[in-house]
Amino acid sequence: MLEVNGRSYALPKQPTVVVCVDGCEPDYLAQAVAGGHMPWMKRTLAQGTALMADCVVPSFTNPNNLSIVTGAPPSVHGICGNFLYDVESGTEVMMNDPKWLRAPTILATLNLAGMTCAVVTAKDKLRQLLGEGMAIGATAICFSAEKADRCTLADNGITDVLGLVGQPLPDVYSAALSEFVFAAGVKLMHKLRPELMYLSTTDYIQHKHAPGTAGANAFYAMMDGYLAALEEMGCVIALTADHGMNAKTWMDGSPDVIYLQDQLDAWLGAGVARTILPITDPYVVHHGALGSYATIYLPPGTVADTAARIAALRGVERVLTRAEAAAAFELPADRIGDLVVVSERSVVLGTAAS
Repeated sequence: MLEVNGRSYALPKQPTVVVCVDGCEPDYLAQAVAGGHMPWMKRTLAQGTALMADCVVPSFTNPNNLSIVTGAPPSVHGICGNFLYDVESGTEVMMNDPKWLRAPTILATLNLAGMTCAVVTAKDKLRQLLGEGMAIGATAICFSAEKADRCTLADNGITDVLGLVGQPLPDVYSAALSEFVFAAGVKLMHKLRPELMYLSTTDYIQHKHAPGTAGANAFYAMMDGYLAALEEMGCVIALTADHGMNAKTWMDGSPDVIYLQDQLDAWLGAGVARTILPITDPYVVHHGALGSYATIYLPPGTVADTAARIAALRGVERVLTRAEAAAAFELPADRIGDLVVVSERSVVLGTAAS
């Protein structure tokens, strides 16, 4: 047994593969299974263990992937978004640097205890965080599909990934990016047989295709085949998601957005308050940095009145103070603003319409 962040973990008795399927709203699986596109998943749901889990809030890629690999909430590991306002430097920055991570990962702890571990992520923004603490080399491999053509022994523990996988470098906005992750996982398991492997996909398809559509079913059929191959190789598979997915539109299909910075500028004056959207990352084609969670930095004496005004807006579900949000969502209080705003299911939050 090994203890990581206050929890005890048994060492793997056979190769264990943990898969985080980005944006996997449960209905994607239900529709694909019902349509006959996922025979492996149909059997697994019947014979394995199937649970519905609540994701970490904010429900974005980085906070949830890091919660999975640390077994702890953001209040412990510190990653509370893809993006944050660094109060000390007065700058807005991506949270993809390991310096923001405050807790060890299960992957690194097992690796340093002598286990061979492999990490394959779709986007490179997660690679350094997931690989933090691992002894990159013969017993620790960590690379992204996005930059699979640039892998080195020093940085990734492997070279010639394209040759190993037998697929060309995929486009970052494609189903091929996630398929590369699965294909690499199967090849690594066949060649190196790591005791623990973590695979993390991208949600480009989920942002573009609703459950049960042809595009979604084709994606999950692809995934099903690779999962079946891993099980045939004797792997234990734990499949989960970082968050769900649902439409954020008016009835005519146009985006239903609350532009918080516009509202704050109108109430308090231009630039007095600062709206941060922690979903922000460089991959804006499929989500445009819009999500249902925002955090707001305010001048002293304006928090209570501003909270009441935001709460009265159509489409806002909850407005919490810093202390309330830290307690309710297990967030690091020093990395969120004076207010946290959560919109309703079919509404997104933005900064300014311009």
